[in-house]
Amino acid sequence: MKQAKILFISQEITPYLPESEMSNIGRYLPQGIQEKGREIRTFMPKYGSINERRNQLHEVIRLSGMNLIIDDTDHPLIIKVASIQSARMQVYFIDNEDYFHRKHVFKNDKDEFFEDNDERAIFFARGVLETVRKLRWSPDIVHCHGWITSLIPLYLKRTYSDDPLYNKSKIVYSVYNDEFDKPLRKDFNKKLLMDGIQDSDVEALALPSFENLTRIALDMSDAAIIGSTEINKSVQKYIKTIKKPVLDYKDEEEYIDAYSDFYDEILMNKVDED
Repeated sequence: MKQAKILFISQEITPYLPESEMSNIGRYLPQGIQEKGREIRTFMPKYGSINERRNQLHEVIRLSGMNLIIDDTDHPLIIKVASIQSARMQVYFIDNEDYFHRKHVFKNDKDEFFEDNDERAIFFARGVLETVRKLRWSPDIVHCHGWITSLIPLYLKRTYSDDPLYNKSKIVYSVYNDEFDKPLRKDFNKKLLMDGIQDSDVEALALPSFENLTRIALDMSDAAIIGSTEINKSVQKYIKTIKKPVLDYKDEEEYIDAYSDFYDEILMNKVDED
């Protein structure tokens, strides 16, 4: 079997954000998979709390400069990169002044959910997929971590379904205990409509709650992983109904090997389909 290419798209990666279950997986999973001989690329948002000088981020001019239109407004896409030297691993960052130059991740200093988190998720998802196209790198598996990545499966299955870089990619969605209480803005599903995406695809997002967003991500993915010991009860119930491979929660001692074997299983299914 040829060397598999795995694209990791993560909401959190340490040391750029504080240590957590998700940020540790975002940091150590790509390294572990790379050490098993796979080729990797890793992306996360460039939140304003990330110190660029300390972490030695720099802009990748050849990848920056594109504009993404969201709700009829142009938003420049800036790509930055940093290296985790001990892991021989690069991390690409999706940046934009309107969406990511603030000192908090999803809530303001009064603990209020940012009103534009809907558009930040759209910008991040499309920014990653357009940047990978610019890299001309075709992933065998796209593994999404955290709710801000939940639109990636929708875009891949609908907008990019005929793109030769993506049309054979398998999507794995990890579900974590990272839910938000306040639904996204009511017109969220309208902002998602673009090439390939119909009203019926985003009908569930008439109420853009964490549960409904996760359901869409799971529906559009090829496989799922339970990334936290406890997840939203309604999502947990829904996962039991999906007819696709699901990997149960694995602790920090075993998850890298378990995820690697799970990728192999998905890739073998892909070969059988081809």
